[in-house]
Amino acid sequence: MTTFSALNRNELFSKLNTDQFDVVVIGGGITGAGIALDAATRGMKTALVEMQDFASGTSSRSTKLVHGGLRYLKQFEIKEVAELGKERAIVYENGPHVTTPEWMLLPFHKGGTFGPYSTALGLKVYDFLAGVKRSERRKMLNLDQTIQKAPLIKREGLQGSGYYVEYRTDDARLTIEVAKAAASKGATLVNYAKAESFLYDESNKIEGVQVRDMLTGEVATIHALKVINAAGPWVDEVKEIDGHSNGKQLILSKGVHLVFDQSVFPLHQAIYFDTPDKRMIFAVPRDGKAYVGTTDTFFEGDPKEMQITEEDRTYILDAIHYMFPEVSVSEKDVESSWAGVRPLIHEDGKNPSEISRKDEIWESERGLITIAGGKLTGYRKMAETVVNKIAQLLQQEKGLTFSRCSTTKIPISGGDFGGSVNYNRYMDQAVKRGELLGFTERESRHLAALYGTNVDEVFMIPYDENQVMPRILYVKLRYAIEKEMVVKPTDFFIRRTGDLYFNIKNVVDAKEDVLNEMARIFNWSDTEQQDYEKELDNEMKKATSVV
Repeated sequence: MTTFSALNRNELFSKLNTDQFDVVVIGGGITGAGIALDAATRGMKTALVEMQDFASGTSSRSTKLVHGGLRYLKQFEIKEVAELGKERAIVYENGPHVTTPEWMLLPFHKGGTFGPYSTALGLKVYDFLAGVKRSERRKMLNLDQTIQKAPLIKREGLQGSGYYVEYRTDDARLTIEVAKAAASKGATLVNYAKAESFLYDESNKIEGVQVRDMLTGEVATIHALKVINAAGPWVDEVKEIDGHSNGKQLILSKGVHLVFDQSVFPLHQAIYFDTPDKRMIFAVPRDGKAYVGTTDTFFEGDPKEMQITEEDRTYILDAIHYMFPEVSVSEKDVESSWAGVRPLIHEDGKNPSEISRKDEIWESERGLITIAGGKLTGYRKMAETVVNKIAQLLQQEKGLTFSRCSTTKIPISGGDFGGSVNYNRYMDQAVKRGELLGFTERESRHLAALYGTNVDEVFMIPYDENQVMPRILYVKLRYAIEKEMVVKPTDFFIRRTGDLYFNIKNVVDAKEDVLNEMARIFNWSDTEQQDYEKELDNEMKKATSVV
C-alpha cells in the first residue's frame, strides 16, 4: 500500500483504528510533520491527524522565507540567531529543491530603522553567529551600488544598503515533503481527520484520541501512549477538549501578502525595507511575480474564515508607494493574496506586551503535550525537543528505549541530492531526461524544481494523447493524488502547486479539467463535484477580493 496516497486514504484511516501507536500527533502543519518524521525515524510507531489538509494553516501562509534570524539581533537574542542560522542550513541541505538562497537587500535611509554602522555591525555579527558560509557572507553596498541593484527604490535620504542571504521557500511544499518523508519511515498520516475527544485510562491520563473523518463522517479510535498537540492556531481548541484552558494561551498575529505581476511591479531584487510606521516588510520576486508583506495585527476569530480587509491591502500598497515611489500599483493590480496567522504565546497574569514569539512546550495534568509558537526555520529543532521529551517519558513510564534524533542528516522527500552542492548538476540531468520523454525544456525544469529527486516518478506517469488536459497539468495532478494525498481541488491548486497564489490564471484555465478528472478518479456524484467547485471558487474569491 502506498503510504501517502489519496487512493489509499480510507485504508490509512482504518489503520488508525487497528494499530497501537507510541505517539499520535494532532496537527499537520510543519511542526506536526516534523515531529512525525523525527518520531518515526527513532522507531516510534507514529500517527498524525490533520482536520483540514496538510499545511492548510500557518504553514502555507507565511512570508515563504526560511529566516536566519537577523531581526532578532535588534532584541539581542543572540542564542536565537545562532540556532536559527544553523537550522536554516540544515533545512536547505536536506531539501534544496524547496529552499533557495536569495540575496536580500537591506537599504538604509536617513532617519530609518537601520543606519550604515548598525547594519554593517549587525550583519557581521549575524554572519558569525549564524555560521554563514563564506560565499554568502554580507556585503555593504554604497549608494550607486544599491540603486544599481534596486533602481525603483526611494532615493531620497538613501545612504546605501546591506546585502545578505535569506532563503526563499515554498512553505506548503516543504511541509508536504516532510510529511511524505515521515510516511516513508512508517508513520501513518491522514488529512481531513479531526480530533474530537480523548481517551483516558483508569488514572485519568490520556491514552488516545477519537477522530472523525471529515469526508465520510466515520470515526476512528486511536490508541497511543502519548498525544502531542501541534495544532498551530487551533492549539487552544485542542487543549479545551482535554478540559485544560488556563495558563498559557495563544494570541494570533495576522499577516497579509499581496501578489503582483512583474509587468506592473518589475521587482527583480528581494528587499527588506522600512514602512512609514517603522515596521519592516519584504518584497520578493518569484517566478515572474512580486509578493509583498507582511502586516502584523492581532486577530480574533476562526483562522479558517479569515479574509483580507481593505485596511490590510491599503497598508501594503502604501508601503510599496513609500519605498518604491515610481511604482504606481493600485488595488486593481493585485493578482492574488493570502492571509495567515502566526500563533504567539501569552501566559495568564502577564502583561499583554509580554507575548512570546518563541516556541514553548508544556504538559497538562492528564498528559497532553502541547507545542506552540516558534518559526518555520526552527521546525526540525522544535520536533527534536518534543520527541526527546516523549522518548524520556516513555523510558521512565514504560521502559521503552528509542534511538537518538538523526534528522539533521535525513533528506526530506525529493531531497536525495547528496547535499546542495549536487543540486544544479542533478537539475541539468533531470531536464535532459524530461526532454527525452517528450516534455519541453521549460516543463522539465519546472517539474524538477517542484519535485526534486522524485521528478522521475512524475516524468513516467502514463499520458494518453487523447486526454483533454495538457500533459504537464495531468502528471502533476496524478502525482498529487497518488503520492501526495490530494483529495480536493483546493489541496492541489493551493498547497501542492501554489498556483492560486502565484499563477491564478492557470487555476481559472485548468479548473474545469481538474474537477472533471478528479470526479472521474474519485467517482464523485454531481453534488460532490459542485460542492468542491464551490469551495475552490470561494478560495479564488478570497485571494482576489477584500472584505
